[in-house]
Amino acid sequence: MSAFSRLYRGETDINFPKLWKPVLAFSVALVIASIVSLIVQGLVLSIDFRGGAVWEVPSKSLTTQQATDILTDFNREEGAKVQIVKDADNNRIVRIQAEKSKNIAESESIATALADKAGLTLDDVTTNTVGPSWGASITKDAVKALVVFLVMIALYISWQLEWRMALSALVAVVHDVIITVGVYSFTRFAVTPATVISFLTILGFSLYDTIVVYDRVQDNTKRYDRTGQFTYLGIMRRSLNQVLMRSLNTTFVAILPVLSILIIGGVVYGQTVMFDFALALLVGLIVGAYSSLAVAAPVVVFL
Repeated sequence: MSAFSRLYRGETDINFPKLWKPVLAFSVALVIASIVSLIVQGLVLSIDFRGGAVWEVPSKSLTTQQATDILTDFNREEGAKVQIVKDADNNRIVRIQAEKSKNIAESESIATALADKAGLTLDDVTTNTVGPSWGASITKDAVKALVVFLVMIALYISWQLEWRMALSALVAVVHDVIITVGVYSFTRFAVTPATVISFLTILGFSLYDTIVVYDRVQDNTKRYDRTGQFTYLGIMRRSLNQVLMRSLNTTFVAILPVLSILIIGGVVYGQTVMFDFALALLVGLIVGAYSSLAVAAPVVVFL
């Protein structure tokens, strides 16, 4: 039987415990690097958190330099971002972002200048002004949701399985969140409300993979523990080999639609919300599948 067939049937005998030391060292290095990056560089927050204004000009002729020059005339060029994107109908749109909008009147004046330069009317230019309090409110609610989520999950796993599994699952979740946020700090991608939603979404997937492993461990413990032929480490090794293909399949199937959203929606059509949402999901899905096998399992064995 080929190696793939044995993997598919859960009949492999990969020595996971032998891999745990270098893998855990790698995870610790990633976590430390992520924390250092967050302390030194921090995160690039979108205007939803800092406050500012966004103008979208549907124009085939307006250039990024012309848009930047208009912002310079209003002394708003610092921290500004000008992009060329396309909508679902493949129409060219110039998106201009500027921080710390002074007032609505100034935003309308900039919109008027952009419309005049592009040969459009003011109604053709979409203007959105956001205050920093809105992003702060989203962050506050997200933190509350995260705390409640972790407490409820810990109680549920402790009740259904055992407290050591609950604790190790939370360690894996914290590991996933820190590394995912660290990727944003390293790459300097902007953190938006869609990113925050993605962070909360990946927690569920990370825990799903971990609980699949733990459920198999519980079944095998009941089956083999009384025989005295397996230590708990041996039962964990056997369980990981049995669920490995399922974890890989689940992760692969989950990543496919996320990649579609990221590439087609975010890259091809330039939809920033889709890109922000899918990027965090993609990183989180990969890290979550990894942590269920390489972080949660060795921690619960140690405990």
